[in-house]
Amino acid sequence: MIAAQELAAVVGTAPACRALAVPRSSVYRRRRPRPPVLLLRPRPTPRRALPPAERQAVLEVLHTDRFVDKAPAEIYATLLDEQRYVCSERTMYRILAAHGEVRERRDQLRHPAYRKPELLATGPNQVWSWDITKLRGPAKWTYFQLYVLLDIFSRYVVGWMVARWESGTLASRLIDDSCRKQNIERGQLTLHADRGTSMTSKTVALLLGDLGVTKSHSRPHVSDDNPYSEAQFKTLKYRPDFPDRFGCIQDARTFCRTFFHWYNVEHRHSGIGLLTPEQVHLGRAPAVVAQRREVLQAAYLAHPERFVRRPPTPPPAPTAAWINRPSGPHPDTGGLQ
Repeated sequence: MIAAQELAAVVGTAPACRALAVPRSSVYRRRRPRPPVLLLRPRPTPRRALPPAERQAVLEVLHTDRFVDKAPAEIYATLLDEQRYVCSERTMYRILAAHGEVRERRDQLRHPAYRKPELLATGPNQVWSWDITKLRGPAKWTYFQLYVLLDIFSRYVVGWMVARWESGTLASRLIDDSCRKQNIERGQLTLHADRGTSMTSKTVALLLGDLGVTKSHSRPHVSDDNPYSEAQFKTLKYRPDFPDRFGCIQDARTFCRTFFHWYNVEHRHSGIGLLTPEQVHLGRAPAVVAQRREVLQAAYLAHPERFVRRPPTPPPAPTAAWINRPSGPHPDTGGLQ
């Protein structure tokens, strides 16, 4: 900025600013004299203010047993009815505020500090995510409820159900059946969900306690805390054959049966190295990646000139899946970010 001011004295302000890529407004602002700093004087005490002795007397009246739980307006009116005047209602508020005794008297709702969930899965059946989405029914304002349980490491849908309503009892039945099919042992699984009525129901909480499953919930109004289920629902509803409405609940179940078979068995998922969820969930991923590596190696040996930078390699199989990965290295991932 100093160089711009020196050059401006020789060639002018506009050419100097263009040459040095400096805004002209900054140069003009530097030239402007700075206003002197004004020292704030203490506010003088008004002549009509109560002297300290009277203020203390008013405070003692407000602290009496009969007035300690009443508002200044009620105290003021009560004293007037008793033919007594100590000060105005506003002065009572000033005296109380000076002693830190003015606050909201109503019982205010205090939201607890919710901790951000941080969940790590290094293999299948360690962390499941589940949610419920609506499927449009045959008429306006009619919906079917789709329950989906998803393994966040393999993206494998371990259980799903289409019902006419949302219920903690139905969710408990689906969770129980899915845990039995996957042979979940006590202390093995963490089940993550948002804070919907079914997710936080007592029925589901008691079931998870009986099964030895750790429950985890998203923070209120934070959709990023349950990203895997949200992404899976987007994949479902963006399918080309996803209908605008389902004619009946049987139609919805038939469509979901076809979709989840495709999703688990045929869908090459970009989040897991273009492997299918079934391959990762059943432990076939290393063999598939090795076979892909052999195919690419053969292609490289046949035509190395086609690969300019380096030999081709297949996308790696997943090693970890996070919900809200913490910053910094983590011991469970070998210190990797």
